[in-house]
Amino acid sequence: MNEADFIAALRTLPLHPGAHELRDDNATIGGMTVTTDTIVEGVHFLSDDAPGDVAWKLLAVNLSDLAAKGARIEGALLNYPLSSDDWDRGFLDGLRAALETFGCPLIGGDTVSLPANAPRVLTLTAIGRDAPAPLRSGARAGDALWVTGTIGDAGAGLRIAQGEAGPKTLLARYRRPIPRVAEGSRLAPLVHAMMDVSDGLLIDAGRMAAASGLAVAIDLAAIPLSPDYLAFAGADLAAHLAAATAGDDYELLFALAGGEEPPVGASPVGRFGAGSGIALTWQGSSVPLPATLGFQH
Repeated sequence: MNEADFIAALRTLPLHPGAHELRDDNATIGGMTVTTDTIVEGVHFLSDDAPGDVAWKLLAVNLSDLAAKGARIEGALLNYPLSSDDWDRGFLDGLRAALETFGCPLIGGDTVSLPANAPRVLTLTAIGRDAPAPLRSGARAGDALWVTGTIGDAGAGLRIAQGEAGPKTLLARYRRPIPRVAEGSRLAPLVHAMMDVSDGLLIDAGRMAAASGLAVAIDLAAIPLSPDYLAFAGADLAAHLAAATAGDDYELLFALAGGEEPPVGASPVGRFGAGSGIALTWQGSSVPLPATLGFQH
């Protein structure tokens, strides 16, 4: 099974009404918004990534899901596999810095041990409240598709972490992403659908379109790229496709009624319409879909 197959099978099990049919990254329980993420050594972070950076990323990716619902941060639960003393203490230092930076108190969690030399598996659950909670399934035909910030920086940062030469700013986008909590709270009451870009802009836009029962057309040339990314990867079609499929951006992707302008910095990159699937254009011409739209387990 891949990730999509497994989630489809889970939908046949008894589901809580707040699970939103497992078509979103958050659940709603008693007015609270709940999300959980697991990151795995060798899959979501490199074995030589600093433990403080891993801790930061673990919290940030969960808070990014809360941001996509416009939720106010309530706290977090941590499930942690004890390993070496130095790594554990480095992780705690990074976790403290992230918790303090984002105003997210720790509620509790669990500790476990792993077999010798097993890859680390880290899970955090974040809880928010007072969320307008726009689901990814609410896009409407005619809505414009927008994205905050810039796309592709974290993917380029991963390449730099793996040995390519490049600017430290891109490396920081991979190692210490910033969840768009403030932007999410301003957007949530206004948008029809919203989610964060975690697995890649193309695959996540496709998920929003599918959940909404719509097609989405994306203008690759409109995808916002940072000056550092352009210097690192170039400005051609290949560079835009690489940015749109790399993932780990943790920007907000949202559907807004056509003709409306968002109250935060964002770029229009596409439009929803009747039908299904994803259509790509580049400088006015149709482009075939790449073999991979983004990351999928």
